[in-house]
This record gives sequence, structure tokens and C-alpha cells, in this order.
Amino acid sequence: MPFRIEGIRGTALCGGGNQRPEVPGETMREFPRSFTEQQPIPAAGIERATEVMASGKLHRYNLGPGETDDAALLEQEFAGYVGRRYCVACNSGGFALHIALRALLPERGTPVLCNAFTLSPVPGAIHNAGGVTVPVETDESLTIDCDDLRLAAETHDARFLVLTHMRGHIADMDAVAALCAELGITLIEDCAHTMGAYWRNRPSGAHGTAACFSTQSNKHINSGEGGLLVTDDAELAARAVLYTGSYMFYDSHLAAPPRARVGELSGEIPNYSGRMDRLRAALLRPQLSELEARREHWNALYRRLEGRLAQADGITLPQRHAAAEYVGSSLQFWAEGLALEQFPDFISRCADRGVPVAWFGNPSARGYTSNFRHWRYLSVERALPKTQNVLSRLCDIRLPLTFTEEDCALIGEIIDDSLQATRPE
Repeated sequence: MPFRIEGIRGTALCGGGNQRPEVPGETMREFPRSFTEQQPIPAAGIERATEVMASGKLHRYNLGPGETDDAALLEQEFAGYVGRRYCVACNSGGFALHIALRALLPERGTPVLCNAFTLSPVPGAIHNAGGVTVPVETDESLTIDCDDLRLAAETHDARFLVLTHMRGHIADMDAVAALCAELGITLIEDCAHTMGAYWRNRPSGAHGTAACFSTQSNKHINSGEGGLLVTDDAELAARAVLYTGSYMFYDSHLAAPPRARVGELSGEIPNYSGRMDRLRAALLRPQLSELEARREHWNALYRRLEGRLAQADGITLPQRHAAAEYVGSSLQFWAEGLALEQFPDFISRCADRGVPVAWFGNPSARGYTSNFRHWRYLSVERALPKTQNVLSRLCDIRLPLTFTEEDCALIGEIIDDSLQATRPE
């Protein structure tokens, strides 16, 4: 990347309000569709959800003779998909990450490494579990910087890492795994953006001691809100079953350790009442079989938008590792040639034509978009010039599956037009 910025200047915030002169020859086609559109739930999911609602038995353990909980079936099926022994369905991805950390951390105040480029539920889960977040630099591939990972681990005597595959960008898992093994670091994968992705033909989520996924509406399968924790560690899985609130109904779980293993911990583990309900599980199960097709569709949309933006003057696109088979559900790019105080104008121009672009360099959090400088509750302060430089001009746009490749071409045109209109002559 051609830029190196040591600080963030300017206090302008994203939003409209600026009066802009018309640019001669500027294309003014507007994007007509909503970026909050979602695919409909598969018919089989709607039918099953209707049956559950008609029964009135929405609670996860309200089962009649011979009945199986939809959440337990989902856990079994998802564990098989990722290739892990155990799975616990939760009410959110953040909760799944929280209980994974609660099961692993030896005591409050334990330092936990994580990418500086992540979303707020990650440091939130670390904080909720009693850990202390130690942010690690992000490099120009939008993944964790292994040199700084080593430095941070050694400086803070940190032996736990939450590795976020942020916006679907998968780090060099060979290098990360080797470093974790060398330093004795326990790896927890945050796969909220990589369900259905692979590293060297292994599913995302198959590398760490535990991995956590999200089924929030904008994720790769949709239950409105929800999460999944997978692991091969029987002790961790047993604790997670109890944390989610299994009461004494251990036998209802189909992808959990044996009843005796869970029962040994009963009474020692608090009930946080966070397991997924039957209704959301019923919506999710049919979507698992669609993951491969969804990845192909998303990547076709991604490549079309990527190709259009590659033609634009002043836009730089991130490079992905060749070993990563990604899911292109969103696209990131750097907008070059703008002073930082010009970014709100660029963002506003895009929005005026129906394209909501998020900016990770914003001085304050906006919507779902925030960065490490906004989380003032973090107790560990590290100078992160590389991450600040990477995020200062980084923009982000989601790609709903309801869009077409032609939609993506128009989106790219609008972003290009808006950037050129904003850049100084």
C-alpha cells in the first residue's frame, strides 16, 4: 500500500450536510436496492418453525417422549460440518466466545491477545470473561501481524489468542499455528465472518482449541441472532453445556461429552442461560446444506465488484492468501488521494446514491463499525501505528446474496464516481 500515516487528523464525522457543487459529466445513477435485504428462510425451515410454534414447545428442553430438540440436531450437524467432536448452540456469537473464554481462562485478569482489527463483541467477550484484552497489530492483508503477535505475547506473558478472521480475511494459519505451538498459546478462532470458508481444504474453525460462529442476520446462515461453539476438548465442551443452562438435561445434547463427564462439573459451573432456542435452530438447519452454493454466489458478486473497483483510480484492494478459500460476503478497499477530513464527503456522496459505505478510520464509532481506538475500556494500551495506518483509509461494504452481478457493477461505478468527485483536482 502506498500510504503511511502516523496519526488521525480532523474531527469530521460520517454523514451528510455538506453542500457540494455539481461535477460536470458526473454519472448520477442511483442504486435502487436495500443493503439490508436478506434471502428468505428456506421453505423447510419455515415449515419446521411453524410446527415448533404450533406445538408451543419453544424451550430447548420442553420435549415429549421420543422428541429430539432442534438445537441438539443443529449442534450434531454443525459439528460434523466443521469436523469437530462437540458443538454447543448459543443465543449469540458473542456469548459463544464469552463462554469459551470462561471455560479456558485460569483467573480474572488473564491477558488475552486479539487482532486490533476486529469488531466490538470480541474485546467485549474477553472483558465479560474476566480477561484483559491485548490488541495485536494488523498487516496489509487485513490479518494479524505474526511479528507483533510474538512481541505482544512475550511482553505481556499472554498465552491465549482470540484470532478474528475479520471480514472473511483468513490469516496464514500455518504460521499462526506454528507460533502458537512454539509459545504455548491457546488459540480460539472467531469465525463470525468465515463460516463456509477453508484454509488448505480444512474448514475455518478447525484449527484452534475452540472456534465460535455467528448466525446473526448478516452472517452466512441467518437466525436473526445466534452462535455456535465447536471444540474437540471434552472439558471445554462440558463446561460450555453447563454455562448455557442445561440444568440436568445433559442427555438432550447430541454433540456433547458423555453425561458422566458433564455431571462431574454440575454444581461448579454457573448457569448463564444462553443456549439457542428450538425456533432459531429450526430456521438454521436447512441453511447448512446451502452453504456451498451461497459461497459460490457470494464470491461471484465479490469478484464482479472487485473487478470494477480495480479499474478505479485511487482504490487499492487487499490481497488474500492463496491457501484461503474465502466467502466474499463483504468487500474492503482503501480510498487513496483523500485527506482524512474529506472522507465524510466521500461517504456521503456514496450514500446519496444509495450505497452505504462504512469507514473504519472514523474518529467515532458508527453503526456496526468501530475500531480499537473507540474501546476506551481497554486497560492495555499499545502503540499500534501499523493498524492505525491500515484502518485510516479502509472502507467496507456488504454484499447481500439478494444482489446480482449487475448490481455489483453499478455499486462499483457509484463508488468510483463518488471518489473521483471528492478527490482534489
